[in-house]
Amino acid sequence: MKIGLLAVDSHNFPNLPLMKVSAWHKQHGDSVEVFNALFEYDKVYVSKVFDFTPDYPYPIRAKEVVCGGTGYDRTANLLYEVERMYPDYSLYDLKNTAYGFLTRGCPRQCEFCLVSKKEGCQSVKVADLSNFWKGQKEIKLLDPNLLACADKNELLQQLVESKAKIDFTQGLDIRLMTEELAELIMRCKIKMIHFAWDFEKDSDVITRKLKEFKRQTGIDQRKARVYILTNFNTSFEFDLYRVYELKNLGFDPYIMIYDKQNASRKIRHLQRWVNNKIIFRVCEKFEDYNLKLG
Repeated sequence: MKIGLLAVDSHNFPNLPLMKVSAWHKQHGDSVEVFNALFEYDKVYVSKVFDFTPDYPYPIRAKEVVCGGTGYDRTANLLYEVERMYPDYSLYDLKNTAYGFLTRGCPRQCEFCLVSKKEGCQSVKVADLSNFWKGQKEIKLLDPNLLACADKNELLQQLVESKAKIDFTQGLDIRLMTEELAELIMRCKIKMIHFAWDFEKDSDVITRKLKEFKRQTGIDQRKARVYILTNFNTSFEFDLYRVYELKNLGFDPYIMIYDKQNASRKIRHLQRWVNNKIIFRVCEKFEDYNLKLG
């Protein structure tokens, strides 16, 4: 069969499910390529991550079209045999970077997040590193809450032994950090560690744990970033407080906007100021930056 793969809304990030679908079909002798509207296919897989993303607006010339991803169905998952496939990195011409999950699920059950509803309320090991990594120089880890997994030490040790640069893209749960875990994490060749500070109720424990992590590891804002959730049950004053507090602690703040389409102009300005690091370093106060925008 001739297979086409279409990622509706993951243009700046490789679509891992489609890479696994590609690998499965190639294993079964099918020809696979990124979807081209000029061609006709036996089957086209359409993947969408966000439910607010518009559908692909043009005709798809195929005998069968399969739509998947949380943008279409929050409960749908890949078939087990497809999920276990080693990703076809050639789909995106990826040679030196590996993408994957070592764990799935999260016990936090945050209202804004789909993970616990889709993957379960317990963080469990679903793979070894070798399931998606074969010597690439960089590993982008997509786990929702690795530190909540009972097998975390074993999995972190696999990352240490890989000697690859590690990007913990989705955030390590700083509330679960211990001295032992911090030591193990810092034995990895770190490209970037992400944490998150979402709610005001967690402020005391998060700031305390961040200070401890900073004191133990000496890591700075070049390799330690903290996601700040905005436009979801927080005041703008608290949003700004988190930015300044993280900057003072020596971490790199990064604004995430929930329901961005309906966010206020002020929150959009905050995101632009914080996330553009050139502007953020030159203009030290948001009040000055916002005044310039008018």
